[in-house]
Amino acid sequence: MWAQLAPVGRDGGTGGYRRYAWTGADADCRTWFQEQAEARGLRHETDRNGNQWAWLGDPAAGDAIVTGSHLDSVPDGGAFDGPLGVVSAFAALDELRRRGTTFTKPFAIANFGDEEGARFGLACVGSRLAAGQLTKEQAYELRDGNGVSLPAAMEAAGYDPAVIGPDPARLAGIGAFVELHVEQGRALDLTGDAVGIASAIWPHGRWRFDFRGEANHAGTTRLVDRRDPMLTYAETVLAARREAELAGAVATFGKISVEPNGVNAIPSLVRGWLDSRAADQATLDTVVAAIEQAAKDRAQADGVDLAVARESFTPVVEFGHALRDEIRDLLGGRVPLLGTGAGHDAGILSGSIPTAMLFVRNPTGVSHSPAESAAEDDCVAGVLALADVLEGLACR
Repeated sequence: MWAQLAPVGRDGGTGGYRRYAWTGADADCRTWFQEQAEARGLRHETDRNGNQWAWLGDPAAGDAIVTGSHLDSVPDGGAFDGPLGVVSAFAALDELRRRGTTFTKPFAIANFGDEEGARFGLACVGSRLAAGQLTKEQAYELRDGNGVSLPAAMEAAGYDPAVIGPDPARLAGIGAFVELHVEQGRALDLTGDAVGIASAIWPHGRWRFDFRGEANHAGTTRLVDRRDPMLTYAETVLAARREAELAGAVATFGKISVEPNGVNAIPSLVRGWLDSRAADQATLDTVVAAIEQAAKDRAQADGVDLAVARESFTPVVEFGHALRDEIRDLLGGRVPLLGTGAGHDAGILSGSIPTAMLFVRNPTGVSHSPAESAAEDDCVAGVLALADVLEGLACR
């Protein structure tokens, strides 16, 4: 399975993956998922929001146990973020069948659409729509860098955007969702454990900063006469690092757009996107407010206009202790608990159904990069742990 997925959406120059929502690479991933489902005699379906499901048993019976993750990527992302959870889900089912176990509850493997938000700027679109955390009207406003709307992209890929929206009946039939994911940090590497269990997801969000100045000639305009938004943006980037470090949080400007984007032109507009995360809501609010204030102060000094808009936000997710502790018991009670600053579909769905997460060790801690990795032995340990969990939840 891993070898089949490896070339899909991989850029020959960077070695990273570009599996963006509703593109050809996304379609190839979806075809792969359907083929894996059908090869195992599972019933494949795509729900109204573009999420894929592979069912064993009757979902109408309720109390279903679901596992899976996502197959899309960030720009030039790594191979493991998302796909490891989907591949491991099919492999865990294979392991349970090898053991001769019998499912006593409906079971499904899921591939949630547009988890990374690389194309439309909002993460976890598929699960947000299903959980009612993103309305149809809000989804219709999403556009990619070329101005293509989400519904137009869905329609071009052969899906009907008119039916997207909350899916409470589907979620009501799910008893638990367990997502396996490569760790996006080094906690497990430092403890020497191959597998861990998530305790919580930090609150996190994305903010767009628009710095508007005055376009002018780079060679003839005196420094004192300039209204250069790039200076304001640069100071804001430094402020973000400074404030995050002081608070023990993280803050990153990872995306930028410049107009008119000429080498010999002072910009008229610099647009930067801030991603910030912290262990608690109060700390996150403090960090973002301090970054905004630093931007306002510098903008005033530079004669630049500033507008800040929050584009997405996810509050802290404390995974339910009952399911978390049951999973820990199923794994012998010695599996470490760890928090994470990364968002996941399991976090979005936690407000609607019981959810939990397993992490597989990442020896370098690198993620959202082609350098992302996990050893084969650790991946196998993750599959066996997931199989043990599924056996305990759905086969007894």
